[in-house]
Amino acid sequence: MKKLLIIAGLILSSCTEASAPDPVPTPPVSNPDPTGEVKFFGQLKVTDGKLTDASGSAVMLRGVSFGWHNWWPRFYNASAVKWLKSDWNTNLVRAAMGVDPAGAYLENPEFALQKIKAVVEAAIAEDIYVIIDWHSHDLYPEQAKDFFAEMAQTYGENPHVIYELFNEPDYETWAEVKAYSEEIITEIRKYDPDNLILVGSPTWSQDIHLVAENPIQNQENLMYVLHFYAATHKDYLRDRAEKAFQAGLPIFVSECAGMEATGDGPIDAASWANWLNWMESRKISWAAWSIADKDETCSMLLPVASSEGEWKESQIKPWGAVVRNALKKNLE
Repeated sequence: MKKLLIIAGLILSSCTEASAPDPVPTPPVSNPDPTGEVKFFGQLKVTDGKLTDASGSAVMLRGVSFGWHNWWPRFYNASAVKWLKSDWNTNLVRAAMGVDPAGAYLENPEFALQKIKAVVEAAIAEDIYVIIDWHSHDLYPEQAKDFFAEMAQTYGENPHVIYELFNEPDYETWAEVKAYSEEIITEIRKYDPDNLILVGSPTWSQDIHLVAENPIQNQENLMYVLHFYAATHKDYLRDRAEKAFQAGLPIFVSECAGMEATGDGPIDAASWANWLNWMESRKISWAAWSIADKDETCSMLLPVASSEGEWKESQIKPWGAVVRNALKKNLE
């Protein structure tokens, strides 16, 4: 029983930056956390707007998101998860289950469940945290309830598991996303009373200010998702997030990257460093996008990279190297 374990988009902003870029800030070097295994942090909870362990001490998770399972299924295996923990120093992985494209969950649920379960079970075996991500831009409440009910019944006894209900709402209002989320939360809580749940926000999970004005009530261990792509989303979005954070809204960055919101274009090192400093200074957990080999900036690996980890530096693309270095900083 869990209680016996030890404590455990595609949208481009219309806002542009007219001024010249600031010099690249020095990336933060924080005091090293424990390696981050569940045996250190145990059951996560939300305390006064912060992610904490059972004793109320602040916890920060850092890791990576796998790409859509239906397009990059080859990386959804135990060896890749093991390598990300041992070589990249992740204490968090995100299993991004594609929902509605061709070959995704709605069309082929058996394959989707096979891939997601492979990552979840590997994360449990490696004693790190794992986000089960309903990776969609549209609402499918009945299918989502069935899926999360199965996940909660199968894995709810494991403090490793985090549920992400709706990757990136695009044109839905906060009222619609909130009502949908409340339905799914009720379904999960039938089987899992306490694992962390992540709730998306409108406009590709950027309208965190709307959530702060009207958060979900009478539910514990909820956090709200913020996504950013640093070359597109700069000071205006970070200022918005900071106001929500200061208002006490629990924020979790379940997807982020250093290039444009298309996932392509050059890495904006200065903007990425600003975001990383902000997250580190406030102990806001993050997962970088993505473990994939697509010909775009945000995919971290080259096609020659093995499906099962053991990636040489020559097989890791520039964005992958940036993320790996940021994760390994916490070993210094």
